Amino acid sequence: MSLTGRNKTSILDKPLSRGKGEVSLSCFALLFSEVVQYCQNRSHTVPELQNRLHELGRKVGVKIIDLYFLRERNGKREIKLLNILLFVKSTLWKVLFGREADKLEHSNDDENTYYLMEKEPLVNRFISVPRDKSSLNCAVFVAGIIEAVLTGTGFTAKVTAHWHKGTTYMVKFDDTVVTRDKQLEER
Repeated sequence: MSLTGRNKTSILDKPLSRGKGEVSLSCFALLFSEVVQYCQNRSHTVPELQNRLHELGRKVGVKIIDLYFLRERNGKREIKLLNILLFVKSTLWKVLFGREADKLEHSNDDENTYYLMEKEPLVNRFISVPRDKSSLNCAVFVAGIIEAVLTGTGFTAKVTAHWHKGTTYMVKFDDTVVTRDKQLEER
């Protein structure tokens, strides 16, 4: 209790939905470009750079699980595959980027694979890629976030980012996840 007689609530105890949770676009662009430069200075090849960005994204994704599921949903999480994918496409995307992802599709060839599409990812908008690194897609950072959120909520998956209709995040779930989801549907 403070001297004024009011209890002060820690910023960590306040829900995420209160107030404006927006960050200045120029501030984000500067911070993310510094993250890319940091990773680039410690990498010798484009795949190595993308792996570093992916791992940083995974670390952010783990924190998002803590923030969202513990604060906003009192520890309740999704148990069905389609529901967690819709959560990522809508709720998670709104928390991160202020809007929903453009499209979610199920692969025709593989029942374990889904595609999340975004025409112009925010993380690629302000990054100028040198000609010698033309295959670099900084959206692997977001792929790392998605992978950590899915894996941390019990849906083990590998998420990669590809240049296709903008950026396409390929979400490939583990066989056990799909089997578990089928068993839940049979109940």
